[in-house]
Amino acid sequence: MTMAKRSRKQVKKDENKVIKILQAYAKESIDDLAKRCGFSGPKVRRIMKKLEDNETIWGYHAVTDYEKINMNEYVLLIKKANTPLDKLAKKIISRDIDKKADELDIMIGSSYYMHGIFDWLICFTANDLPHAKKFESELVKMYKPYIAETQLLENIFPVKRCGINNPNVGELEEFL
Repeated sequence: MTMAKRSRKQVKKDENKVIKILQAYAKESIDDLAKRCGFSGPKVRRIMKKLEDNETIWGYHAVTDYEKINMNEYVLLIKKANTPLDKLAKKIISRDIDKKADELDIMIGSSYYMHGIFDWLICFTANDLPHAKKFESELVKMYKPYIAETQLLENIFPVKRCGINNPNVGELEEFL
């Protein structure tokens, strides 16, 4: 008796299940991930390999308590100016901002082009507010013709980061 091929819909559902479990438990063994998914280890390994090969999964990282490494987390919102953007994409793709961040001991965690009141969002860590402001200033200098406005925000308390609940969420009461 031959088994019917699984539908594309079911394959996508299985992939999404693995992704969801990986986002919260990436450090666990394949067997533990498989148990959480209700799949076999080889199936999870196959799905992960496929998702890595087609770049659905870009990589894995540690979710860090920045306070314990004496870093603060910031969000920089950027509104673009009404100037032609012909050179901006090349400038962003060249990742000059990463070089400047390294010089200033800044770690960029995420960077997004967005739709809304602001056009760009950069999440980063810095030693303190003066370092974060210096990074903002340097970024504005680098992209001056393209930036109309920036807003720098400091993360006071992370409730959830990268799909992981803060294990110290009870301490939130101190901030409210």
